[in-house]
Amino acid sequence: MTERKVRVRFAPSPTGPLHIGGVRTALYNYLFAKQQGGEVILRIEDTDSQRFVPGAEDYIIEALTWLGIQFDEGVHKGGAYGPYRQSERKEIYKKYVDQLLNDGLAYLAFDTPAELENKRKEINNFQYDASTRMQMRNSLTLSKEETQALLDAGNQYVVRIKIEPDEDIVVNDLIRGKVVINSSILDDKVLYKSADHLPTYHLANIVDDHLMEVTHVIRGEEWLPSAPLHVLLYRYLGWEDTMPAFAHLPLLLKPEGNGKLSKRDGDRLGFPVFPLEWKDPKSGEISSGYRESGYLPEAVVNFLALLGWNPGNDQEIMSLDELVSHFSLERCSKSGAKFDYEKGKWFNHQYIQKKSDAEIAALFMPVLEEKGIKADSGYVELVVGMMKERVSFVKDLWTQSSFFFVAPTVYDEKTTKKRWKADSAVQLSELVEVLRPVEPFTIEHTEEVAMAWIQEKGYHLGNIMNAFRLALVGEGKGPHMFDIVAALGKEETIRRTQRAIEVLK
Repeated sequence: MTERKVRVRFAPSPTGPLHIGGVRTALYNYLFAKQQGGEVILRIEDTDSQRFVPGAEDYIIEALTWLGIQFDEGVHKGGAYGPYRQSERKEIYKKYVDQLLNDGLAYLAFDTPAELENKRKEINNFQYDASTRMQMRNSLTLSKEETQALLDAGNQYVVRIKIEPDEDIVVNDLIRGKVVINSSILDDKVLYKSADHLPTYHLANIVDDHLMEVTHVIRGEEWLPSAPLHVLLYRYLGWEDTMPAFAHLPLLLKPEGNGKLSKRDGDRLGFPVFPLEWKDPKSGEISSGYRESGYLPEAVVNFLALLGWNPGNDQEIMSLDELVSHFSLERCSKSGAKFDYEKGKWFNHQYIQKKSDAEIAALFMPVLEEKGIKADSGYVELVVGMMKERVSFVKDLWTQSSFFFVAPTVYDEKTTKKRWKADSAVQLSELVEVLRPVEPFTIEHTEEVAMAWIQEKGYHLGNIMNAFRLALVGEGKGPHMFDIVAALGKEETIRRTQRAIEVLK
C-alpha cells in the first residue's frame, strides 16, 4: 500500500474568539505537517447554527495569520478539496446520512425536547442508548407507516447512530498509546438535525476528514471521549482503511490550582487568553489579546510550542523553522501543561533583545506618536539601543525612557531627599561651565572632561553623578550618565541642569 502524504487539518468552530489552547492545537498541526513534508488545511466547522458568532471566522483567520501559522488550503485560500466551510457542504453530508440509515446503522428519532426532559427526570443519568432507545419515539419503535406519517406531517427529527452494546473499541493514539473503550458507555449520538438540515460535528468532521484525505487528526484532549464514536463511524461508512491516526494533546492548565485554563484565570491574574483583542458583538465586552498587549508573534509561538512538548534538549529559544525541524508527537506530554504566563513575558523579553534596534524603534514610534512626541527615527533607535534590555514589552519603553523625549518638570521627592545635597546646586553650576566648551560632545569626551574636573576638585563622584542624574532624568533611573548626556546633546543637557538648579536650590 502506497504511503499517503501527510495532511492535517485545524478545524475551529466560529463560536467566539480563538482560545490560546486552540492556537496551540493549530501550531502543533502546522509543526507536525511541515516536519513531515505535508500539508495543513484550515476548515471552519460551523454546523452548530445556534452558537454561530458573527466575526469569529475572520478573527480566527487574522489571529493565525498574525502568528505566522500558514495553511496550504482552506476557507481563506481555497483548494482542490473545498468548500472548506461546513455549512456549504450540506448536500455532501446528506448522502452519508442516507447511507447509514439504509444500512441500518442509524435511525430517525422524533422525541421532542419535552419528552427527552421527562425521560431524564424518570431515569437517573439517562442517556439515549441500546438500553433506553426502545422506550423512545424513533424509527426502531415505530412502524414504517407511522415513521412516514410523521415525516409527511413535517415533524422535526434527528438522526442517531445505532451503537451496539458491549463491544471493545480500540483507539490507537500517537500520544496516549492504545485506548480501549467499551461501547456500552457510549450514547447514540445525534448525527444530523432536520431543523437546519445540518450534520453535527461527529458526522461532519468524519466525512470531511475522509474526503479531504486527512491522514492525522491532532486535537485537544477534550475530544478523546469522542474518538471511539469516530472510529465506529469510519467502520460504519466502510472507510477503515483510510482512517487517520489520532493524537490527543494535553490540556493547558490554570497557572495555579487545578483545572483547564479559562478566560477567568486571565482576567484574575492579568494575562490574555486570546491571540487578538476580542469585542463581544452581543455584550460589547472587550477581552485582551496577546497582540494588543504587546507580545511579538514569534515569542507567542515559541512559548506555546513548549507547553506540552519538549525538543529533547535544553534549548528554549527557537524560530518557527527550528521548531518544525525538532517537532515530534512522541515528545508531547500525556499530562496537562501549567500555563506559566510569566514565562510568556520572559519569551517576549528575549525576542525583543533578538530584534535589531531599528525594528524595535519602528514598533516604538506609534507609542511615541500616541504621546504626542515627534522624534527622529535615528534618535529613537539610539534610545532603544540603550533601553530595550530593560523591558519585556515595547510599550514599556515609554515608562523607562520618556525622559529622553520630555524634560522633567518635577523631581521625584524621595530621590531628591536622598540625592540632592546642600552643595549640589553649586557643584552642578560648575559642571555646566565645565561642559559648555566641550567639543565633540561625545560619550567618551564628556566623561573624560567631567571626571578630570571631579578629580581636580576632590568632589565626591557619587554625589555629583546622583544629582546630575536627578537633573536630567527627574528620578534615580536610566542608563550610564554619559550615554544620557551624549544622547540629549549639549544644549538640552545644560538647559535641564540649569532648571534643576533653579527649582531645587
